[in-house]
Amino acid sequence: MLSQFMWVFGFFSLVLVLVYWVNRAVSLFDQLIANGQSAFVFLEFTALSLPNVIRIVLPVSAFAASIYVTNRMSNESELVVIQATGYSPWRMARPVLVFGVIVAIFMSVLSHVLIPASIGQLTQRSAEISENVTARLLSEGEFLHPAEGVTFYIREITTDGELRDIFLSDARKQGQRATYTAERALLLRSDAGPKLLMFQGMVQTLSKQNNRLSTTRFQEFAFDVGALVDLPSVGPRTVRQLGTVQLLSPTDALAAETGQTTATLYYEGHARITEALLGFVAPLVGFAVLLMGGFSRFGVWKQVVGAILCLIVIQLFDNAVTDVARPLALWPLAYAPAVFGMILAIVFLWIAAHPGVFRRMRRVAT
Repeated sequence: MLSQFMWVFGFFSLVLVLVYWVNRAVSLFDQLIANGQSAFVFLEFTALSLPNVIRIVLPVSAFAASIYVTNRMSNESELVVIQATGYSPWRMARPVLVFGVIVAIFMSVLSHVLIPASIGQLTQRSAEISENVTARLLSEGEFLHPAEGVTFYIREITTDGELRDIFLSDARKQGQRATYTAERALLLRSDAGPKLLMFQGMVQTLSKQNNRLSTTRFQEFAFDVGALVDLPSVGPRTVRQLGTVQLLSPTDALAAETGQTTATLYYEGHARITEALLGFVAPLVGFAVLLMGGFSRFGVWKQVVGAILCLIVIQLFDNAVTDVARPLALWPLAYAPAVFGMILAIVFLWIAAHPGVFRRMRRVAT
């Protein structure tokens, strides 16, 4: 049973990961290739996004593998033969428990190691690419078009890095065109992205609705160059970039960097642990529900539907607990969905081990 679980689990995981990956790759293709990046950069970014995709897929594919293998063994009467030899539902659940532990280990490696590392690397590469795109704008004596509706011109770049005689036309906003001119400018870096700081200039804004032109002169004006290109944003570290050890021992500096409270960071650390527990519970619930049906020539489609409904209930419960407990930083509630799923699995296995109890209850009721 365990070998069958692993083979089917691998197949379902591959299919679901490919579906999610293609969806992610399409958006990345528009962002990167359209901005002049190479195919190698596109493949690098999609590869760095894979760990998070796999984390989403693994519990679903583990549940699907448990349902598929158990249903096939039931239809081929293998479960009946196993039960006839004296194996109880608790004994038959052992390979499912081992399978759940393997899935939980995979989820733990992803949540605690691979995802923070991949997101950190993705952020670093985004910053490097943003700098490369900005560097392409520093071309004197040439009209550049870094984005649709944007024209940029620099007459001269001094040896000190000062830009002379700047012209910037921005028509990205529908029904409006803004033209910036300045005697000189500097290109500055910031946490929010590169900024073009212009001096001694003028902004001319033309409204195409009424053909009205407004003019504003300025001594200093900062323009967000990073907004000219559609690349992943670069900024302070997010919760997903932090290691689990940091989340479970948060500091005030870490809270200020992420914009979260220390209690919220502590909750996020425990939430990563519960992700692995849900990966353990999902296949066990599916197996336990199908085991209640026994053998039937009409199949166990009712149990399959029931198992899917149970998984939906567990997921809805998890979402509800997250919405309530995360703002209040009630980290013990993060384990409630996993405990709830485990209780369901134990109850279903007990019912499968004592089918006569409900038959007697039906006779008494009739």
